[in-house]
Amino acid sequence: MASNNVLEPDADAEGDGGQQGGVQSVDRALAVLEILARDGHAGVSEIAEEMGIHKSTVSRLLGSLVGREMVHQNSERGKYQLGFGILRLASSIPGRLSLVREARPVLENLAEEFKETVNLAVLRSNYAVNVDQAMGPSTLATFDWVGSLTPLHATSSGKVLLAALAADERERILKETGLPARTPRTITKRDKLEKQLIDAARDGYAVTLEEFEIGLNSMAVPVYNHLGTVIGAVSISGPAFRFDPEKVPGLVEGLGQAGLRISANMGYTRR
Repeated sequence: MASNNVLEPDADAEGDGGQQGGVQSVDRALAVLEILARDGHAGVSEIAEEMGIHKSTVSRLLGSLVGREMVHQNSERGKYQLGFGILRLASSIPGRLSLVREARPVLENLAEEFKETVNLAVLRSNYAVNVDQAMGPSTLATFDWVGSLTPLHATSSGKVLLAALAADERERILKETGLPARTPRTITKRDKLEKQLIDAARDGYAVTLEEFEIGLNSMAVPVYNHLGTVIGAVSISGPAFRFDPEKVPGLVEGLGQAGLRISANMGYTRR
């Protein structure tokens, strides 16, 4: 994370140092939020170690964020996670995003047709971030993935986004993020991942089988803009016990057509 460049000592001095300290505090608070968005939850010691700052500084930051409801402390484990205040801020974004607006009816139709959860994701800061979601009637859980940062190598949307990048940009991202294992099924070998990305670019879709979360399978296809550039990915996911993406009748074609409909709404024309 970019937070590693935040070093002690604290810049809480008077005068010019006070202004610098204010900017530094904002930067650190944002770094804390990014860590919690990436990991789901973390303790004071974990955050302090990653950011390279004192635990007392992290405690003060977390205290301020809790006060604003941006962060919530799990009383049972003492860990911190993102709070409902984040949702208040995030809820104002989708309505202004043309991609979300144009994709919304397509996502809803797709979720209704295949009875599973559908997500729309874009590339941001070396991660796939979900910007909208539609829940199918058969969905077992109601977890809201909107705003979640997910690893590119372990999600179907992430693989689609990676496959569309230039080789040097993909190399940069994977060098920075590595291929950490989320589950025993996560692809952690670079050559195996590269083969999957080649297949995704050729076939027009990517699949993950319990690679991000045990019991969860997914398939994703790209979304293009008017220049033919991949600007996002639409995915459908469901529990592994009933959802094998490549065996669901009509899923490859139906998901592919949904991606093209969203792309057409964004000005894309197939040549």
